[in-house]
Amino acid sequence: MSNYLLEVEHLQKHFPVRGSSFRSKLAVQALDDLTFGIKKGETLGMVGESGCGKTTAGRTILRLHEPTGGRIVYDGDILFDKEEKIAVNMLPYRKKMQIVFQDPYASLDPRMTVGDIVGEPIDIHNLCSSKQERYDRIIGLLERVGLNSEHANRYPHEFSGGQRQRVGIARALAVDPEFIVCDEPISALDVSIQAQVINMFEDLQNQMNLTYLFIAHDLSVVKHISDRIVVMYLGRMVELAESYELTMHSMHPYTRSLVSAIPIADPVEARKSNRIILEGDVPSPINPPSGCRFRTRCPYADEQCAAEVPEFREVTSGHYVACHHLDRVK
Repeated sequence: MSNYLLEVEHLQKHFPVRGSSFRSKLAVQALDDLTFGIKKGETLGMVGESGCGKTTAGRTILRLHEPTGGRIVYDGDILFDKEEKIAVNMLPYRKKMQIVFQDPYASLDPRMTVGDIVGEPIDIHNLCSSKQERYDRIIGLLERVGLNSEHANRYPHEFSGGQRQRVGIARALAVDPEFIVCDEPISALDVSIQAQVINMFEDLQNQMNLTYLFIAHDLSVVKHISDRIVVMYLGRMVELAESYELTMHSMHPYTRSLVSAIPIADPVEARKSNRIILEGDVPSPINPPSGCRFRTRCPYADEQCAAEVPEFREVTSGHYVACHHLDRVK
């Protein structure tokens, strides 16, 4: 029996490029060879710059996007296996696996009241036997995320961004899930509201024994909430370690550049820090570089990096890195 609640193995997601016939075989390689596991009750953070495949990873794991290849296992059940041609009906697993979307404006139907938005998953899965039970459950969910019964009859446009995100969280909790993909849930919120939402996620995890895949581009937020962190670059994993280990002893040159960008509150210490600024732009995922995908921006790259894909290997206990030349990284 695996120790992991969720396992993904060699997960791939390629989006075909639509258009003229000579471009028909091209594809955006959004995800390539993603392999990791998440233990029950754990928060796995996922970071990387825009376009690295974080959101695609979360949606593909839930099969909101159908995977191109690989394997997804949830609590011992195979949800998808390309080689074995297994793709199970996901409806029973929607009660166990939910998502909080990034945009609190676009993810809520403007024509539905908040009560109906939160109640929709309850109706789909027939979780309540009476209208009164349904109403009580909806009010309980709203109160759990910091709203009240008066909000149930209002529409999304009557709320602030932070309140809308709370509605989205209440909707995800409506079916008593075990696993939630948090897809950049605070990126559209004010900084003061971000801290409240992060604290709420932690409280909910403790109360309901939830497991999170927490996706964000802000490493300072991810290191606060996560047990382990995986770093993505152009659809591939480049580093995975415990939160403290990754931020204090990062090994991959890309991770080090992200860590160096974390703001330091003390101005004296901030002036002493060495910011690592990467040169060049992120290559196109339609035609990614051969070998190591980071090599076009890496100061340590050589012919081997262009010729061979680096193995994602365990360097120290629980610390995995994909790099040919760790001995050169300073």
